[in-house]
Amino acid sequence: MKDLSLSAKTIRGLHAMLRQCLDQAVQERLIPYNPAAECKLPPKEKKEMHTLSSEKISAYLAAAEEHGVLPMFYLELTTGLRRGELIALLWDDLDLEAQTLTISKSAGRINGEVKLTQPKTANSVRTICLPQETVDLLVQEHEKHPSNPYMFPSPVTGKMYGPDCIGRLHKTLLKKAGITENLPFHGLRHTFATLAIQQGVDVKTVSNILGHYSAGFTLNTYTHVSGEIQKDAAQRLGSFIAQAV
Repeated sequence: MKDLSLSAKTIRGLHAMLRQCLDQAVQERLIPYNPAAECKLPPKEKKEMHTLSSEKISAYLAAAEEHGVLPMFYLELTTGLRRGELIALLWDDLDLEAQTLTISKSAGRINGEVKLTQPKTANSVRTICLPQETVDLLVQEHEKHPSNPYMFPSPVTGKMYGPDCIGRLHKTLLKKAGITENLPFHGLRHTFATLAIQQGVDVKTVSNILGHYSAGFTLNTYTHVSGEIQKDAAQRLGSFIAQAV
């Protein structure tokens, strides 16, 4: 018999929509209280997180350079941008003097067409600092097509890449690099966040760079990394105190 039950993610999404509607009804005094407020929800489903190891990053970027798209994917691995944010970038979003990049829009496919949309959340509008190496690569990229307003135009259309095109390009790079595991494009975002936390960047800063709505969300998402760092911090602090005794 076919299982017709809804997934935990679907149930939580429907509940959020229903609760929002009923909150509005309470504000308009149509009902005295929100009956959805006390519902027991299924726990969030924890998906296995896929990232690139430091060894495979080198092979991946080498494949990107061979394919002529190194600046785009180097930027991705040093910022963790969402796919729609990456393809929507314009040269006007880059401040060379300050070495910053402003993310204020996203791109997605609507009714079959790739269009600019509002960012995912208010926190998604942000300005982030870039490493010097990333800036240098972007300057080189600009020299290839100085009159095109898009930072990474499609070589076929001269306009924005389609989100699906970026996904296929990512798969091509994985194959060229000899990386066999299933790593979706979003795994590059996870790779950036994981490496940043491992390198000692505080979670609040990582959260701001990623455009998350709170540091708590970032901390919960990357518990596997922050847990290791906490263990290391506890060990170092314990060693310091032991030496002081």
